[in-house]
Amino acid sequence: MHDEYRDSFTDLDAVLAEATPDDRAFDAALRPRTLEELVGQERVREQLSLVLEAAQQRGRTPDHVLLSGPPGLGKTTIAMIIAHQLGAHLRLTSGPAIQHAGDLAAILSGVDEGDVLFIDEIHRMSRPAEELLYMAMEDFRVDVVVGKGPGATAIPLEIPPFTVVGATTRAGLLPGPLRDRFGFTAQLDYYEAAELQRIVERSARLLDLTISDDGAREIASRSRGTPRIANRLLRRVRDYAQVRGDGTVGHPEARKALALYEVDDLGLDRLDRAVLQALCGSFGGGPVGISTLAVAVGEERETVEELAEPFLVRLGFLARTPRGRIATPAAWRHLGLAAPADPAQLPLDDA
Repeated sequence: MHDEYRDSFTDLDAVLAEATPDDRAFDAALRPRTLEELVGQERVREQLSLVLEAAQQRGRTPDHVLLSGPPGLGKTTIAMIIAHQLGAHLRLTSGPAIQHAGDLAAILSGVDEGDVLFIDEIHRMSRPAEELLYMAMEDFRVDVVVGKGPGATAIPLEIPPFTVVGATTRAGLLPGPLRDRFGFTAQLDYYEAAELQRIVERSARLLDLTISDDGAREIASRSRGTPRIANRLLRRVRDYAQVRGDGTVGHPEARKALALYEVDDLGLDRLDRAVLQALCGSFGGGPVGISTLAVAVGEERETVEELAEPFLVRLGFLARTPRGRIATPAAWRHLGLAAPADPAQLPLDDA
């Protein structure tokens, strides 16, 4: 493979080799290896199990798989599970790394038969690369253009059968022709608190960390329905218990640690509260534009829009309206503030 494309095409073994020993141990301990070990997402697990088992019985590569859902719900983990279940090599790349058709052609030239090619943030691929991927996914061949201008020649490149696993947090940005080439599309949902508690308990067990039911439940309840956040909070609580306790995690240790790291009872962090406090305290509950709100809390618009706003909307603390964002009565109550006597009642807008 050409050196200029090495950064856009990575074998899983290479990723693990470059990680520190602590990172490798932590990731290896927490990531499930099979669908049976995967907690939650029962519907997706059953559907995907049928897709993989049927393909193996036929002796063929499975259909291409599209995984859609918010960040942190396990799309990369499921891609690893697919490769493990198939006994295949997992190749990792991402949409932002594929900006030219030549980038994708170089990646595909290194794919072996039966490999699983995982493309994270697939919605961010360039249009020329998307068009090349259409042919690769459907016909297992691409046309590599050599030369420029009238003398350019297209050389067909045959690709052994392989499976593309695409991951996206914004499925609506995928063009129809690309979506149609995925034989199976899975929409991942946020996790219930009970499922997150099982994840926390499993992670603690694999890390040889003693944790009580109440301690695991406390971490799970503040994890915003997201396994990645649950494991991150567990890591911080483990640090607290190690340094300021006897190394075990009970309910008191979990509460004290999460309070120290500014994660409240509902899972709101510093940025979430700053947004609500600015909205209620500085702008009277709104409506206010997202750019103005971002300036008020000292963050980029994208940070507020992608990290804080979705969770606040899910909790019913913030509403998007044609004139801007407004705080709901629940937001005022959560901050311990008195809501205006006659708050603006504006129609919601999904835009």
